[in-house]
Amino acid sequence: MTVIAVIDLGSNSVRMTISRYHQDGHYEVVNRLQEMVRLSEGMGENKVLQPEAIKRTMNALKNFKETLDKYPKAKIRAVATAAVRQATNQMAFLTEFEETMGFTLQVLTGEEEAHYDYVGIVNTLNINDALILDTGGASAELILVRNKESVHEISLPIGAVTISEMFLEKDVINADSLFQATVALRQMFGDVSWLSDAMHLPLVALGGSNRTLAKISRRQRKITDMPIHGYHLSKQDATDIYQKILSKNLVERQKMAGLAKDRGDIIVGGLLPLVELLLFLGGQQVIFSQAGLREGILFETIRQETGQHVIAPEPASMTID
Repeated sequence: MTVIAVIDLGSNSVRMTISRYHQDGHYEVVNRLQEMVRLSEGMGENKVLQPEAIKRTMNALKNFKETLDKYPKAKIRAVATAAVRQATNQMAFLTEFEETMGFTLQVLTGEEEAHYDYVGIVNTLNINDALILDTGGASAELILVRNKESVHEISLPIGAVTISEMFLEKDVINADSLFQATVALRQMFGDVSWLSDAMHLPLVALGGSNRTLAKISRRQRKITDMPIHGYHLSKQDATDIYQKILSKNLVERQKMAGLAKDRGDIIVGGLLPLVELLLFLGGQQVIFSQAGLREGILFETIRQETGQHVIAPEPASMTID
């Protein structure tokens, strides 16, 4: 039995999953931590990580280290995504991370991030053909899956925080601001040459903003016994919920059942890529995933170390976000 800790330092939140895996491919999660840190907040056009955002992140990581110290023999894999990837002060941040945690942080390329998303999903959801969308704080990964194989992977520099800061108001969203954000997204999607191959395919959605859509839907339907992992939502239901979110000011959004208060100011921007892809590609169904990058890293580690196929736990035990 081997213990492994995977730390995912994202643009909006930092998460850690500690798991045990066995030589036959079985694994179980033994601990999970997550904190919203908004690392990408205020980076601006110069892509500079801001002192307050760095301080929040390091404080969260110190809390993680207290838990990690309880597993002294654990393998550790720490990765960073879009915020650190794009940062012009990346080296200074990586140095501070190593001084704080005592080990190094790997900065993933956008393609590596997309690949791990694919591995996490294809091993936990029964999908054959689909378009995967992972909307983070500062990037969105798109993966086209055909016959369970990844045929195209790309990372785009748009996310819940970046879209919100570049285009949208924090309180009442103005129509002209939303239009500008929509046009920018459509132009970006239009530049992805292979995206037309995903016409009418189901959309597999992950990331905190996208999973919020599922949480709101479950609360509206008073569903308590169905996990978010594998939860389905029709295009009509998804756009109806988005319209309701749009109609509310910040205080009203923060009071919506299923929507975390600290996500209220970025949820409109965070859901815009999903909504636009549904309209752009004519998809009729969204399938939500709670597995993604951390699970992908775990699964690849299990295969490399044991040579076995991953044997995943039941969906109800997947990551809560």
